Amino acid sequence: MVDLARRNFFKAKKLTTAPAIRLPWVLNETTFIAGCTQCGECLTSCPENIIQKGDGGFPEVNFLKGECTFCQACVESCQQPLFAERALASEINAWDLDISIKGDCLAVNDVFCQSCQECCETEAISFKYINSSVPQPQIKLSDCTNCGACVAICPQSSIELTPKKFCG
Repeated sequence: MVDLARRNFFKAKKLTTAPAIRLPWVLNETTFIAGCTQCGECLTSCPENIIQKGDGGFPEVNFLKGECTFCQACVESCQQPLFAERALASEINAWDLDISIKGDCLAVNDVFCQSCQECCETEAISFKYINSSVPQPQIKLSDCTNCGACVAICPQSSIELTPKKFCG
């Protein structure tokens, strides 16, 4: 099995970087790394082109390229048993990710911007007036599907999605 942390150490990469966001509905990182053949079928099957080869050649999702539409093309193209049952698969449980808005967000810095709210189909992002003349972003986590649309559209790249199990 490939130890990506060890590989990063020898490449002198920062060891506290968040782990990659894998494909939606992956059972877990260990199963994914052990079972993925790196065939590339998921990369070519994704109509949004958000899947790329990451560390060790394993596929990962890059939300800076766009959003996931939960079409399941990547799951259907994979010949390995790496994913949760489709009966259990929904937009809500495709990933176990944390979402955060960094301090360089335009609205946080009193510049009017609501591009993330405008692209959020589930209306998980809203803006409220909180001690400022510019409304501030609020995320309703229960409505967020972690689709990544807000990441791609943010002019400052201020929205981050990271796997919840990361401790670094």
